[in-house]
Amino acid sequence: MATKRCIVFAAVLMTILFSLTGCYSHRAIGLLQERKNLPQYDSAAWKPYRLQVNDEIIYRVITMDETLAKTVLANNNNSGNTQYANSYRIYSDGTVDLPFMDPIRLEGLTELEAQDTVKKYMRELIPDADVKLAMYNKNFTVLGDISSGVRYIYKDRMTIFQALAMTGDLMNSGDRRHVRIIRPHGNDAPEVLEFDIRTNTLINSQYYYIYPNDLIYVSREPASFFKQESFFAAWGLLVSTLNLLITVLNYLPDVNF
Repeated sequence: MATKRCIVFAAVLMTILFSLTGCYSHRAIGLLQERKNLPQYDSAAWKPYRLQVNDEIIYRVITMDETLAKTVLANNNNSGNTQYANSYRIYSDGTVDLPFMDPIRLEGLTELEAQDTVKKYMRELIPDADVKLAMYNKNFTVLGDISSGVRYIYKDRMTIFQALAMTGDLMNSGDRRHVRIIRPHGNDAPEVLEFDIRTNTLINSQYYYIYPNDLIYVSREPASFFKQESFFAAWGLLVSTLNLLITVLNYLPDVNF
């Protein structure tokens, strides 16, 4: 009987220690932490996105000459002073083909610079034309231990926290120490940015803002297999383990050493 008691005591102690170390703590998954042992990132100025090959644009032309606008922009299938164009892709040579105009090079330009460029060419056809231009495929992608999918960037200077909030946040099992952003650069090799999302110095760093075509990848933390979502889940595991252990020991014969 004494041997059984020793076994039960040792099993209880080991199960309690496992349960206490098997829960997710704030240090492991909390955001905006100020601990000095976390990575410290330098501030970096925000830079506007520049159009790349395979990006698509849409534009709107405003003019008082309705007849001329309908003639030049007939492919839009719209009428009135304001005309919306279909989306137009930037080809591998960096140019885009717009109706009734020679190819216009837009690669490397910001949306505002591209808008001014298209307006300059458009005024050769419509002297009083005003142009409003925007990027059409302004999306980012999330993969991994998170609600995967493609999301739309609805504002300039969207942050990593806003992007993840659109997906429902990271799962507790996600590896917050090694979040990656894969950022394409046109025909060049993509850039891979890896960072620890828990540190408060992430704000205003080079990892803080999300750009069109970014892919955010969150891998699963290897140790997550042994962790429980909450204390109550760990406590339930402890009770179930002890019940199973006691049941098994009751069927074992007494052993004396």
